[in-house]
Amino acid sequence: MIAVAAAQYGLKAHIYCPDPDSPAFEVAGRRTIAAYDDAAALRAFAESVDVVTYEFENIPSAAAEILAASRPLHPSAAALATTQDRLTEKSFVAGLGIPVAPFRAVDDAAGLAEAIAEIGLPAVLKTRRFGYDGKGQVMLRDAVADPTAVMASLRDQPCILEGFVAFEAEVSVVAARNVEGGFSAYDPCANEHRHHILARTVVPVPGMAPETAAEAVAIARTIAEALDYVGVLAVEMFLVRDTDGRASVVVNEIAPRVHNSGHWTIEGAETSQFAQHVRAICGWPLGSPALTGRSAEMLNLIGDQADDWTRILAEPGRHLHLYGKGEARPGRKMGHVTRVETGS
Repeated sequence: MIAVAAAQYGLKAHIYCPDPDSPAFEVAGRRTIAAYDDAAALRAFAESVDVVTYEFENIPSAAAEILAASRPLHPSAAALATTQDRLTEKSFVAGLGIPVAPFRAVDDAAGLAEAIAEIGLPAVLKTRRFGYDGKGQVMLRDAVADPTAVMASLRDQPCILEGFVAFEAEVSVVAARNVEGGFSAYDPCANEHRHHILARTVVPVPGMAPETAAEAVAIARTIAEALDYVGVLAVEMFLVRDTDGRASVVVNEIAPRVHNSGHWTIEGAETSQFAQHVRAICGWPLGSPALTGRSAEMLNLIGDQADDWTRILAEPGRHLHLYGKGEARPGRKMGHVTRVETGS
């Protein structure tokens, strides 16, 4: 989708990916099929382009450093390193004075027992790296009888224990910052997850007061500026309410890339998140993030839900996007559908 947006601006995309079946190859001018640890291939790739970006945060930091040595890399290797480790990320956000869930580093079974004693239950144990869509995490609701077994279920990887946040809604702010420091954010959106996978996004957030939305956007801007970030990022948050009924947000995670919760922007905003990302990394002025209608809804097509594409195409007002992935495995995002409400 980034390559398609770039093409609309007359730019040619060169895609680097280890997977020979990458859907992005179908819409790119050039391709390189090589591993992320192939230093020679990375250097040759970087020297063939003007600017490098990524849409996958699990790229090895060593690969990012190699790319950045040859060409501008946006977002930067430093931003990537901060956001691909959950402990580093949480410490960074907390250091900015932004509310986050209570957290503790966990390296082994003894550390898990100590962290539970400090934070309490319920809590979520997550691997520090390489987790997404519910992978690499365990929800702990009751007393843990065998911390060793819990750690073994996550392959004894370094982890972080996060206290459970009683939230009213899960929301995100998709925003962009360009090379010159210009900032633009889309309206916060509400996200519904099923089996830890994003199923539905709606914008604006139902019942979210303007001042709370402004607070969420201000937090996203603070994070982007502190990272000296260039490109589109998403800040995932919990909408919470205190005992007096006052609403606020707590930051959950940062995604250093275009984000699934921003896919609605293709039809639902004056500038899609993909076009905005291209503008940002090229040093161009950012586009308007304004809604094209009164509201927008995005539904993910997960697994065999994509098989219903003919019915979706027949429904007026539905915009279908299929990603060209070869196999519709359970839990795999195969596409999405957007509907923009334009009525009064």
